[in-house]
Amino acid sequence: MTTVLTPASPLTAADRCDRCGAQAYLRVVLLSGGELLFCAHHGRKFEPELKKIAAEIQDETGRLAPGSTSASDQER
Repeated sequence: MTTVLTPASPLTAADRCDRCGAQAYLRVVLLSGGELLFCAHHGRKFEPELKKIAAEIQDETGRLAPGSTSASDQER
């Protein structure tokens, strides 16, 4: 992967997953130009394929609290 000289801006709640519309925690800058945004779930699901076509992957999944990706007993 190549390093971009200008750092990408942090992802916000307004950035949505291109696959499902959930909040995005990964930005993938493509070798061919453009970018894709993914939630943590779809980022993990497509990671092997994305690494093949990415110039850079900005991973902010570390901002997620432990256990926040699954529904609590009250939400079920």
